[in-house]
Amino acid sequence: MSEFTYPERLEIAPLAKPVAASVTVPGSKSITNRALVLAALASRETSCTLTGALRSEDTEVMVECLQRLGFRVEPDWDRATITIHKNESGRLIPAKTADLYVANSGTTMRFLAAMVSLSEGEYRLDGVPRMRERPIQDLLDALRQLGVDAKSEIGNGCPPIIVRSKGWTESRVRVRGDVSSQFLSGLLLAAGWALQDTSITIEGILVSTPYIEMTLSMLELWVARVAWAGDILVVIADQHNGPMEYAIEPDASAASYFWAAAAITGGRVTVLGLTRKSLQGDVAFVDMLERMGCRVEECEAGITIHGGPLRGIDVDMNAISDTVMTLGAVACFAEGPTTIRNVAHIRHKETDRIAALATELRKLGAEVEEFEDGLRITPRPLTGCAVDTYNDHRMAMSLALVGLRVPGVVVNDPGCVAKTYPGFWQDLDRLRQGERGA
Repeated sequence: MSEFTYPERLEIAPLAKPVAASVTVPGSKSITNRALVLAALASRETSCTLTGALRSEDTEVMVECLQRLGFRVEPDWDRATITIHKNESGRLIPAKTADLYVANSGTTMRFLAAMVSLSEGEYRLDGVPRMRERPIQDLLDALRQLGVDAKSEIGNGCPPIIVRSKGWTESRVRVRGDVSSQFLSGLLLAAGWALQDTSITIEGILVSTPYIEMTLSMLELWVARVAWAGDILVVIADQHNGPMEYAIEPDASAASYFWAAAAITGGRVTVLGLTRKSLQGDVAFVDMLERMGCRVEECEAGITIHGGPLRGIDVDMNAISDTVMTLGAVACFAEGPTTIRNVAHIRHKETDRIAALATELRKLGAEVEEFEDGLRITPRPLTGCAVDTYNDHRMAMSLALVGLRVPGVVVNDPGCVAKTYPGFWQDLDRLRQGERGA
């Protein structure tokens, strides 16, 4: 895994003055893992090198699983590149059998479950105890509609799962969109290599729509055209060679912590390499900060947040739900309550993020009302304490932001950031000197 080591507990020292810095965050986890799947499936035709690739637990797990499936995947983490060499096996999935360990990587579990179903073989996918609690039945049901024998090993609709397949024998499928957009993304990534056009009907309200738009944009670059009308997507079997090189954007979810630092301290932070034209919907987090009273400045180099007096807002965060915890930290320093709505699906993430965020912000002194699809945060005087992170990287990074203003905030299990941002603590420290991040 990564070269970083972590203490059991980490105290966050408050900043002596408002932050003023430019930072560079690592590559997007969401884009890296999608690109790995697409490049592997396209490798029968051409090799591909990913530049700006993220090194984290989630991406290392994806690389290791692809290698177990017989793909020649060569990471050069020092240069942030991953090369997927040409697949000479004659099979779409080189290995006919594999036992895959995905740790707590939802994208790896969901994307690979769909990917391996394209080819004749038998595959088992498992992960950490929390992964065994995360629902995947909707994706298994979808794969069965496509003629695949896919089931939960224990029978509870959660991993470990077994996928036995002779390829997709059907071309029409329905899948729920209200639990995780990753189910639909997994089907889309695989459908580009089906033998016929595939029609996917979305049942219910689709959550995290920007992630689907990201998937579609990348899928069309690599392999297939997609027609999207209402609740139906048709992946058109019009395959072509993918790119030989693909540049991965900086991670917008990671950027949210540094933009939030500017808001919380009343300072200024520029995140380099991101613009509103990003594939990632989480860039819209800056719009939330603008509504709260910050000033947003854009240029070719990146996006800058200038902090100002903050006010509470009422916001639907369904489309950018990975930044709910970040906004929760900012809300503690606003004038008036902040209400976050329409994010019930984040209860099924690395932890129940609504309940966990409510619990920890209450420990710090905020008044929090929790409801099924969100929460209301009313600022109160805050007091430092030890906060739990639930083995959830986003909880750790978000709660640490409170410590930039409040003495005595101690983050338990800070090493959980390795899932998507191993160097987060070092980059957070660089804010003190106004240095550029790693």
